[in-house]
Amino acid sequence: MPEFSPWHDNSLTYGSPTIEPAPASRISKDPEFRTLRRTQRRFGVRATLLSAGGFLLYVLVSHSVPGLMNRRLTGDLTLGLAIGLGQFAVMGLTAWWYLRHMRTRVDPIARGLGSRLHQHETARLRAPSRHGGAGRTARPGSRGYRTW
Repeated sequence: MPEFSPWHDNSLTYGSPTIEPAPASRISKDPEFRTLRRTQRRFGVRATLLSAGGFLLYVLVSHSVPGLMNRRLTGDLTLGLAIGLGQFAVMGLTAWWYLRHMRTRVDPIARGLGSRLHQHETARLRAPSRHGGAGRTARPGSRGYRTW
């Protein structure tokens, strides 16, 4: 151990190496996880098409048909300015749509996966170890970091 260790007992700040994390391949093979990923991917494509596609369409129309975009609606408000301001509404709509999507479709699946993973980890930590020991029980909220 180095002499400059901040801990008087020269202990490490991470958990013991005998407790391995669950392999990432295990959760990625879960059908619920695949559903979660597929749902997120579909939403991402639709939200990107709405937001970025709408903006790119606005830019292309502004460049291609400037006479149409310079048409006055009322006073100093032109069609191009109204559509440009409408982009803020589109972004707000996309943000609201994202929040609604997360609350209704993604969060319930993620909470279910998280609780199942937590139950699995708790059961694994409480089970007897391979080396014949009694196993180590996880303290709630403990991630292996030392407290001050």
